[in-house]
Amino acid sequence: MPPPDIRFCRRCGAGTVQRVPAGEDRERAVCPACDYVDYVNPTNVVGTVPTWGQDREIVLLCRRAIEPRKGLWTLPAGFLEVGETIAEGAERETREEAGARVEMGPLFSILDVVTARQVHLFFLARLRDVDLHPGPETIENRLFALDDIPWDELAFRTVRHTLECFVSDRDAGAFGLHTGTIH
Repeated sequence: MPPPDIRFCRRCGAGTVQRVPAGEDRERAVCPACDYVDYVNPTNVVGTVPTWGQDREIVLLCRRAIEPRKGLWTLPAGFLEVGETIAEGAERETREEAGARVEMGPLFSILDVVTARQVHLFFLARLRDVDLHPGPETIENRLFALDDIPWDELAFRTVRHTLECFVSDRDAGAFGLHTGTIH
């Protein structure tokens, strides 16, 4: 994937050029005026697999009110903000999108989405209650028994992969950490 077209320096505003800086292995936007190198790194998307029930037999999904994939179901997730840990960001996104209060569990899945320049990180979480209030990015929240997850209506492949791993681990009686790449 080619680097994004960064035309102006973030530091001094001069026009940039694409070149391989000394000691590097790929082209970057470099400022010939102040020598600033603009590094473009993946964006972190953080979220939770919020569950209810003694045996984690019910999962909370949100129907998206925004593009991309408006109207489809997803786990509560969004972009990590500067100044927060990945767990804090995942808990905040769950609260913002689902109006849900959760007890955070361990990191569950880490998925590289190279074409979107993102890394998706999902934590296990237990709902503290089912008093849910969808935020502005969510049309509705719904609790689904694992057998009733709307697999054909899921918004993102990372969500599908994470839920498949969750169902498999729950059935096996032990939750692990799952990694992978979504192409």
